[in-house]
Amino acid sequence: MIRRISREETLPLRSAVLRNNKPAAECVLPTDDVPGIFHLGYFLDEQLICIGTFFPEDYPEKGEGGFRLRGMASDPAFAGKGYGAALINFAINELTSVQAAYIWCNARTSAVGFYSKLSFELISEEFEVPGIGPHFNMLYQIKK
Repeated sequence: MIRRISREETLPLRSAVLRNNKPAAECVLPTDDVPGIFHLGYFLDEQLICIGTFFPEDYPEKGEGGFRLRGMASDPAFAGKGYGAALINFAINELTSVQAAYIWCNARTSAVGFYSKLSFELISEEFEVPGIGPHFNMLYQIKK
């Protein structure tokens, strides 16, 4: 089951998967409380196994109506089984209902294949996020 969750509920997976088990306080994103933000969680038998955070932010040169995805993470025991894709598709439906034009993200280089399978396109050269690693910007066009 996918549903909206609180910022606090995202922190354990963010810590374990994205931040090398740093304390939860260090896993709060500076955008976690911006207007229009929502956090999604995929629950399997009451266990939170996948998360993603979406908030309004336009990508330079791509126009208005953008939403940014941050903090996408799946419990490694459940990775590669379609739960992340289901969460993204749920978000696309949510964002379609609010007339969002596109979703963009900083995708870890290791996740480019995942996003590509979901029809996200590369929109940047590879770049380094200090302390985290190599990334690409990717974009999913909701409205053509």
